[in-house]
Amino acid sequence: MALIAQDMREVDQVIAQRLDSGVPLVGQVSRYIISAGGKRLRPALLLLMCGALGFKGIQRFNLAAVVEFIHTATLLHDDVVDDSSMRRGNATANETFGNPASVLVGDFLYSRAFQMMVDAQSMRIMEVLADATNIIAEGEVMQLMNMHNAALDEAGYLQVIRSKTAKLFEASARVGAILASASPQMESACADYGQALGTAFQVIDDVLDYTGDTAVMGKNLGDDLREGKTTLPLIAAMQRGSTSERELIQTAIETGRLDLIDQVVAIVSATGALTVARAAAASEARRAIAAAQQLPDNEYTECLLQLATQLLERQS
Repeated sequence: MALIAQDMREVDQVIAQRLDSGVPLVGQVSRYIISAGGKRLRPALLLLMCGALGFKGIQRFNLAAVVEFIHTATLLHDDVVDDSSMRRGNATANETFGNPASVLVGDFLYSRAFQMMVDAQSMRIMEVLADATNIIAEGEVMQLMNMHNAALDEAGYLQVIRSKTAKLFEASARVGAILASASPQMESACADYGQALGTAFQVIDDVLDYTGDTAVMGKNLGDDLREGKTTLPLIAAMQRGSTSERELIQTAIETGRLDLIDQVVAIVSATGALTVARAAAASEARRAIAAAQQLPDNEYTECLLQLATQLLERQS
């Protein structure tokens, strides 16, 4: 990401400026979660697409900050819904400031993002980001409806993560193409890259919930199981395990019993479910690579190709 390091510093300046509020708690909570780290993949993706397609206008910094604000708002709301206590190695905002402050500051970040979208003076960009924000909300509700649902299949799982996670990746990449006045075909290739990358990112994230290190991941392992989320490693394990193994996983999902986590992890490992999930992520990464190969041949496109390849080696 050294290629866009200066651009990211510009985005950070925009973020700092636009977090200003006359209400001190708003700025306090916003800065708490934004300064907690994170990969900033969505704004980075927008900047890389702009670079690949030759757009150097300052509006790229504003819109990169917009997608980071939308993402941060979803995190604030997610952590309240999931009753999470740790994110990125720190206490979550709801753990520190309480649920009401987290929900309301999430609302502030959404509304501030839409104020900033207006600056771009592009109805097309407004349409893409408004639609994405709406689909993300639908994805959150779909996930809520499927909590503790051990019958969720792979198609249902993919529908949730493509709405909840991959949609903002897709929108970030598409906005970069729109800023660069790319052709409809090029815009579609950028969007395909973003959707595939976002899908692979979430599948790997779900794998790491059963294989990662809490200190490295910055979250509590087994959180997905506690929350009753039926992720791809669990779906694959139930498909490949014995009747008793399938029933144990179903019980764990339906009850959220963390005392079963060690047994679930052992089954997920023994059945080869992690290999199945990583193969699904690899397939999405290859789809991202194929889409990126349609972009102009330059150092930004090379970075996009590397990003898709290295995603499969992700450990946190």
